[in-house]
Amino acid sequence: MPLPTVIVPGYLESAIAYQTLEQSLQQLGFPTVTVPLRRRDWLPTVGGRPVTPILQKLDLTVKQILQEYQATQINLIGHSAGGWISRIYLGEKPYTPRNQAYPSVWNAHPLVATLITLGTPHISQERWTRWNLDFVANNYPGAFYKNVRYVCVAGKTILGERRPGSWLAYSSYQLTCGQGNTWGDGITPIASAHLEGAENLIIEGVRHSPRSPGIWYGSPEPLKIWVKYLI
Repeated sequence: MPLPTVIVPGYLESAIAYQTLEQSLQQLGFPTVTVPLRRRDWLPTVGGRPVTPILQKLDLTVKQILQEYQATQINLIGHSAGGWISRIYLGEKPYTPRNQAYPSVWNAHPLVATLITLGTPHISQERWTRWNLDFVANNYPGAFYKNVRYVCVAGKTILGERRPGSWLAYSSYQLTCGQGNTWGDGITPIASAHLEGAENLIIEGVRHSPRSPGIWYGSPEPLKIWVKYLI
């Protein structure tokens, strides 16, 4: 039987947006749950504050699904910020952001067989996310844990340009990797969506979010490309 799978939503996103992906994975034989986040659950993390509330809900979800299926490991799918939050969750170093009195240690890497990140900005120049992303990059660079299979999926859909229709992509790419005139999924540039040592994929035509018009990472056709990496 395939391992149970947990989906970690992107920044300011709720679990509802991932219902279709969750159902698609279940139909393919993967018992799947999404961390039951509501949009308001992200409010304590706004402005670069600790993502500890999200990590706590992730940990609870993982423990529940492990118990439910009597499993020893899971697959983890992190969309957008959910990808780098998952990398914090894998780690054994104390997570001690500013204004947090008590460090958190999750050390979940033995529980995770495969981590798939979808459109995750693993690097950023943006000041609100900089502390968290620097923490991940400095403590767990690249595909850090050899016992975890890392798969990083990027979209090649919109070329960032300073013209109508591409300005948002240009600005987002510039904030993320320091270069606006590059390819990405409309929000995350390819350059920041991949990790050294991971299995890095590029899918053409996918947009960043489940709420985007058209096709996103979890749509049926793109799903066929990366689902084979789940165990």
